[in-house]
Amino acid sequence: MKKGRISPKEKIFNDRLSVYMDEMKWLYMELYNDEKAFSYYVSMLRSYYMERREELLSLDQKRLESPGWYKGNDMLGMLMYVDCFAGTINGIRDHFDYIKEVGVNYLHLMPLLKSPEGRSDGGYAVSDFRQVEDRFGTMEDLSALAQLCHEQDVSICLDFVMNHTSEDHEWARRARAGEKEYQDRYFFYDNWDVPFRFEETVPQVFPQSAPGNFTWCEEAGKVVMTTFYPYQWDLNYRNPVVFNDMTANMLFLCNQGVDIIRLDAVPYIWKTMGTTCRNLPEVHTLVRLMRIACEIVAPGTLLLGEVVMAPSEVVPYFGTIESPECHLLYNVTTMASTWHTVATHDVRLLQDQLSKVFSLPRDYTFLNYLRCHDDIGWGLDYSFLRQFGIEEVAHKKYLNDYFRGFVFGSDARGELYNDDPRLGDARLCGTTASLCGIEAAEYELDEEKLQRGITLDVMLHAFLMTLSGPPVLYSGDEVGQLNDYGYHEDPLKWEDSRYLHRGRLCWEDVDQRRRRKGRQGQIFRSIKKLEKFRKMHPAFDSEADVWIVPTGNDHVLGIGRYYKGEKLIALFNFDGMDQTAWIDMPELYTNLMENKKCMACNYGLHPYQFVWLVTKFK
Repeated sequence: MKKGRISPKEKIFNDRLSVYMDEMKWLYMELYNDEKAFSYYVSMLRSYYMERREELLSLDQKRLESPGWYKGNDMLGMLMYVDCFAGTINGIRDHFDYIKEVGVNYLHLMPLLKSPEGRSDGGYAVSDFRQVEDRFGTMEDLSALAQLCHEQDVSICLDFVMNHTSEDHEWARRARAGEKEYQDRYFFYDNWDVPFRFEETVPQVFPQSAPGNFTWCEEAGKVVMTTFYPYQWDLNYRNPVVFNDMTANMLFLCNQGVDIIRLDAVPYIWKTMGTTCRNLPEVHTLVRLMRIACEIVAPGTLLLGEVVMAPSEVVPYFGTIESPECHLLYNVTTMASTWHTVATHDVRLLQDQLSKVFSLPRDYTFLNYLRCHDDIGWGLDYSFLRQFGIEEVAHKKYLNDYFRGFVFGSDARGELYNDDPRLGDARLCGTTASLCGIEAAEYELDEEKLQRGITLDVMLHAFLMTLSGPPVLYSGDEVGQLNDYGYHEDPLKWEDSRYLHRGRLCWEDVDQRRRRKGRQGQIFRSIKKLEKFRKMHPAFDSEADVWIVPTGNDHVLGIGRYYKGEKLIALFNFDGMDQTAWIDMPELYTNLMENKKCMACNYGLHPYQFVWLVTKFK
């Protein structure tokens, strides 16, 4: 190669860098005003790009040519814990045929990086961002799984815990030992004066199980900020070294073949005295910089924002059309509103919330789910509910009572999480099937009740798949997995009720998925049927027009979708009694699930029934 000539690979990097250089430098210097740190940052991006393997570069190019690759109606996700599903990463490879049988092409592996047992918050206290926890396997195993997934058109999502590290992380150990360079990577204070001033405005995340936002570090003789748990030390993103090194950790994971980076607890990452230390403007600057880093180094990678906040605080994490931040955000408000609707049988809040989602630009893509690894927090729009005489504290109590089976007529079985009697702010845990009453029905050997629970479970999954954006199943939901009460006997888990729905996948349930009777087969077949129709019909495409269909009945939700000459009317009866959707559509429709022609006029629905009605225009 002649002197001065650069390789084609390096030219691609330089071209991408030139597109973003001005904006990237402006944002970086706005935060840090440090030319040396910025120069290092750019060289770090170059280094990780040059290390990117050829098959990943090819995948990047393929996705650049199809930028909406993750928005199609063929997307189906599954979220799982490695040990609960198959024990190890290689165990997932052994069960890959089942993953494909379910129809999954988006695989979210819950935290699997190095973390100390008993002080990990389920893997969210990372002690090494570049090592897999020994019991799961190795980083080489993860990379090999990613390669298999790519060969089968499956994408891998991994959590990136960016707000904090474990107290066992090398940075934390050196900080405890008194090295100022590493103490500057966290928030250390000589006494409680500054922490007490922070506490005046910063809410507590876990007021019962981990009160306060600071912890005394005996070894260092100082106070350290610990927003979540005492063993999770908040990183100081005011220090450019922290941002540079954490971005490098993220890109390292991208280079192992991770396709979707889930930015955990992203609203918390910037701290300013006198504020709530949530959703500050600098957070958006940091996320935009991380998006640019991915666009330059690994443009086939998506950023998924975990923003469990009020709806008005969630949407800004998409950024703008000109300066996008996250590719995907969790549709947490819809999830919570859905379970509210199950408990109240009243669709008005869900209608209002969905109408706001439907009015957003189509570029804003939500990831939809019924249940995940976390609890259900009742962050509902209480200003809307107040017009119906509903008050926040009393309503949260009702919802929690309903889903524990403490309300007459409820067969749900759940448990409270992080109960705060003073504020009445407990959250709720349980699997989809148990919250739908299936567990109680099987315990009571009540076939009628069982069928009602299965019908509700399937209806909720149909609702999930009617929304725009990738639907994500929690592993086990495809066969109606029930609560696992065994965590009560485990001293490392018994204080955290979220393990109620984090049980090991019951492979005996999976083995029964082809039986005609029982929840396993009925739910599995129904979900497969829903997937098939969702893939087949253009009305489910993310580019479709979507709107609320007025039904004249507060128990029945109506959603309309239209794309490429196909119109879908979806109706969902959230009540345990027969209801009528008072609609009057002039066209002749096909009921997809029953393959029958019908009119969409004053449509009757059985308890918890749904229908997908489709018509085509020439």
